[in-house]
Order: sequence, then C-alpha cells, then structure tokens
Amino acid sequence: LLLREPGGTPLGERIREILLDPHSGDLHPATEMFLFMAARSHLVRRRILPAIGSGQVVVCDRFLWSTVVYQGIVGGLGIPEALRAGRIAAPLRPTRIFVIDTPPRAAFRRLGGTDRMERKGRTFQEKVRQGFLLLARRFPREAAVIDGSGAIGDVHGRILGRLPRR
Repeated sequence: LLLREPGGTPLGERIREILLDPHSGDLHPATEMFLFMAARSHLVRRRILPAIGSGQVVVCDRFLWSTVVYQGIVGGLGIPEALRAGRIAAPLRPTRIFVIDTPPRAAFRRLGGTDRMERKGRTFQEKVRQGFLLLARRFPREAAVIDGSGAIGDVHGRILGRLPRR
C-alpha cells in the first residue's frame, strides 16, 4: 500500500492543502505540528493499521520523522516533544526509515512547483536536510541514508538494496 503524508485519506488531503498552501501564511511550528499529527493519526487508524492487520506492506512518503525535523528541530519545538506527540498520534513504528539525501540545490531542480514549505528557501531546506541526517545518526537501526543523486532508477536500486529481509 503506497501512501503519502499528509494525505492518504480525504481528511488528510484537506489538512495537506492547508499546510502547503502559500496563502496559509506563516504558521507557528506548534500549529503545523498539530495539523500534521491530526492527519497522521487519521491515516494510521483508517489506512495503515488495517493494512498491516491484513498482511500488507505499507510504504509511506513521509512520516513522524518529518515532523520531528521540520517542527521539532528546525522549528525549535524540540525532538522529545515532537516524538511524544507522535507516539500519541501514531502508536506504531516503521520497520525502516529511508532518508533520501539530496542537497537542496539538486532537489529544487527536480521540483515541478513550490509549496509553502519549499518557499522557505535553501537555507531552511539545508537545515531540514541536516535534521534528517542527525536523526539517522541517532537511530541507525531504524534509518537507512540513501544517496538521492542520479536517475530515479539508480535511487530506486539503492533503496531496494537496503530493504530489510522478511
């Protein structure tokens, strides 16, 4: 089951629109965190837990670490606070977290457009990148850092090479 965050449910998609809409303005990191957590909680309970219960493998584009990095580290709310809220919103842990490491300059070249988060600029995005790499160093059992440079097929092959064996 392939999902994205925020999103994956009608409610999650509505929250996503609010979060990424440039017209939403400069939201406080706590406001962002609780909106992301609301979408995540709904997604986990409506889609992820039932899928896991039926034996499906779930792949989610973004999850708790995104909130820990964006609002906890870069936004200044703190790693422990974001993780604590995340445990309430999403009472499960991923088997593997892939951090696809791409320098912001290269990532911006790949984008089709920019949303509210992407408009915060390269300095912000470099802080985000460093936040993900920090978490990957702190939690090496859960994380696999993947070189995001090159063609999509190359990156895909690197990910497949780091999948946990079942």
